[in-house]
Amino acid sequence: MLIAGFDPALVAEAARLVRSDGSEVELAVDRWRHRAGGEDRWLLDHCTGPTLDLGCGPGRLVEALVRRGLPALGVDVSAVAETACRRRRAPMVRADVFAPLPEEGRWGHVLLADGNIGIGGDPLRLLRRAAELVRRGGTVLVETGGRPEEFWRGTARVHTAAVAGAPVPWAAVGARAVTLIAAEAGLRLTRCHTGARSFVELTVGRGRPVTRQ
Repeated sequence: MLIAGFDPALVAEAARLVRSDGSEVELAVDRWRHRAGGEDRWLLDHCTGPTLDLGCGPGRLVEALVRRGLPALGVDVSAVAETACRRRRAPMVRADVFAPLPEEGRWGHVLLADGNIGIGGDPLRLLRRAAELVRRGGTVLVETGGRPEEFWRGTARVHTAAVAGAPVPWAAVGARAVTLIAAEAGLRLTRCHTGARSFVELTVGRGRPVTRQ
């Protein structure tokens, strides 16, 4: 059975992403469905104003930001994600990230967590889109691949024990590679975090010295 995109991973007990280069990545489906915690806090702590979560999935980060009293909105194409967000009262719009979105150019922060730098299979296009959505001095917070130099583009399919998702354009980018791409999108590296997961903060316009955390 073949169904749309990432929907199988949003309802399965376990899922893996099978890339067109033959490699496989286990997806953190438990983390997506539960409340934000662990290293999610790095992302949350660096959101101090209105935040847009691109590829929000079930909405755990949006929910957490709202609980902190911050305006937040998720964006996802999935009807399954929309239902999950509604259940947890996480505001979201069902839309493509490249389609018109609310309050473009006024967001303080854009999130690309959980590998969502891969959306569309073109990281430069995606970062340019993210830069359009935030105000000058705003930030794009990106979860990167574990290998700093990694840069891969192709297609990928979600596989579970029961079903396979349709192939979608996808990418995987490490911290060093995403920093180089970001410069072409008018974004500057201002913070980074390396742990079990890796994140970078990219700032629109004039940035500050890089802080490692």
